[in-house]
Amino acid sequence: MDIKEYTEPQLYFLKDNGIFPNSSLPVLYYRNVLDLPFLLPAEAIKNLFAKNNWTNSWRSGIFTYHHYHSITHEVLGICKGRTQIILGGDDGITLDIEEGDVLIIPAGVAHKNAGQPDDVVCVGGYPDGKDYDMNYGNDGERPLTDENIRGVPLPETDPVYGKKNGLPKIWKQQYVT
Repeated sequence: MDIKEYTEPQLYFLKDNGIFPNSSLPVLYYRNVLDLPFLLPAEAIKNLFAKNNWTNSWRSGIFTYHHYHSITHEVLGICKGRTQIILGGDDGITLDIEEGDVLIIPAGVAHKNAGQPDDVVCVGGYPDGKDYDMNYGNDGERPLTDENIRGVPLPETDPVYGKKNGLPKIWKQQYVT
């Protein structure tokens, strides 16, 4: 699989809306960054992420309900289809995503497929193969999830570009303790 020449990702900042904690770190959106092979595109994405230490991978669609992870960051590599994804809750932002895109979602940022469950197929992964939890903005989740999010370390690598570009430089500049 080929990766397109590095260009800065689009950054999206999503503040706590009272339901979802979201994050002081921006969502990173690499539009059309992957030149996927015809055969086994999901395997190619999984291998790229693994090379950059984003593992514990899965292949599926994106849930059609708001959810977030409080113990890890997440990457989504779109290997088939297109849809709209809502980030940050109902009052957040909507992005059009499609095959070849990569989205890096900081811990705490709510996300949801605004389309049908099978509109896209993606590969998800987590830095250092971390496990993930599922949170839905329900009463009682916070303040525990807020505490968890504060403890999530910054990844050492970008799932697409490794140590040299992307996430390590951008999040280090944006990170607020």
